[in-house]
Amino acid sequence: MEDIIKSYSLLDHLNVSRETYLDFEAFISMIQERNQEFNIVSKETAKNPVIRQRHIIDSAQIIDFIDLNSNTTTDIGTGGGMPGIVMAIMIKNLKKDLKINLYEKSHHKSFFLREVSRKLKLQTEVFEKNIFESKNIETGTVMARAFKPMPVILDLILRNFKSYKNLILFMGKNGKKILEDTLIEWDLEYTEKKSLTNEESFLLNIKNIKKK
Repeated sequence: MEDIIKSYSLLDHLNVSRETYLDFEAFISMIQERNQEFNIVSKETAKNPVIRQRHIIDSAQIIDFIDLNSNTTTDIGTGGGMPGIVMAIMIKNLKKDLKINLYEKSHHKSFFLREVSRKLKLQTEVFEKNIFESKNIETGTVMARAFKPMPVILDLILRNFKSYKNLILFMGKNGKKILEDTLIEWDLEYTEKKSLTNEESFLLNIKNIKKK
């Protein structure tokens, strides 16, 4: 167990519980098992040290940006559950009454997300549909990781969400240029946070979105 905790040392400052780490490990095992049938993550990424850093720790670092006072948080394109399932695990162990809505149009991945949620007793709801077809969505925090280009996501928030508290985006190595270009057409109130897992990456916490 101590070796497992050490492998998550990048999260030390977040005071993550032992129960959370055990749930993370159970989630990883389920990904690896289901990955034999279809790709939830790439075969290379599914290996333990890689998946912990690239997917679990990378997703977990946004917990400080989540609005814990809302009833729901929404992952608009969760794929294999990053960051949505990771957040659901953390919120469960924080004893917060907050449901995570997971949008995923793939039938296989949606089935997997429900299976994980059931086994780990997570407070989630899986929407097996294209988020772009949903209207008047009300939620607290919105999360998007490796989903769509930034302007497409901003447009989705404006058109399809009736209310939201904030939007969290994971920005990669070209993130600074993407943000710069996006700000030409959009007015955003945001803060940046350096990524724990990649020196070239960062997180954006956006509060207000307006088209110029």
